[in-house]
Amino acid sequence: MRDTTMTDWKTLLDESHDALLAAVSGVPADGWGRATPCELWTVTQVLQHAAGDQVGYAAAITGEPGPAYDPFAPSGRLDEDAVAFTRAAIGRSAAAFATVTADAEAVPNPLPHGPLPAWLAAGACALDAAVHAWDIAVATAQPSPLNAAMAAGLLTVSRQIVEPLRAWGAYAAARPADPADPVASLLAYLGRDPAWSPVGSS
Repeated sequence: MRDTTMTDWKTLLDESHDALLAAVSGVPADGWGRATPCELWTVTQVLQHAAGDQVGYAAAITGEPGPAYDPFAPSGRLDEDAVAFTRAAIGRSAAAFATVTADAEAVPNPLPHGPLPAWLAAGACALDAAVHAWDIAVATAQPSPLNAAMAAGLLTVSRQIVEPLRAWGAYAAARPADPADPVASLLAYLGRDPAWSPVGSS
């Protein structure tokens, strides 16, 4: 396992939150109903899911209420400003993880794995934000928000948590990928097509 510190993973969480916010900020006015790499979900639904998951991580740590809707059954109707909605969700997540100490070995989280070490819980939350940022960005013809360093860190996290989640339908089967490309490797490991395009999608 990679030798890491909580500072590294809080940085990764911050970068992933920034990626999600940037992707949401870049959605054009006519982009919210577009198809995404998340089968059957529009851009709005992916945002609702991603924001709900961030609130879920925060609630697990703080004991405060979780999302007011089921993130796994997003309505596709957002009645508030998307950027403000995203800021509120990632703000709660960041504030919750700011209370977690680097040596915590059993951080509560919404995953079925049970409590996780601090670096892995923060990394799992970062993974969720970053990958859905990618979903939104590619669906709306924005540049990928993922870079090689982020992807390498998130792949380390993925290899620790994803396999049990495939059985829950959270991720599709892994795809082949070029190991020299960290971003493509991450996306393929999560079952996404790194070359996905909205052209021809429904």
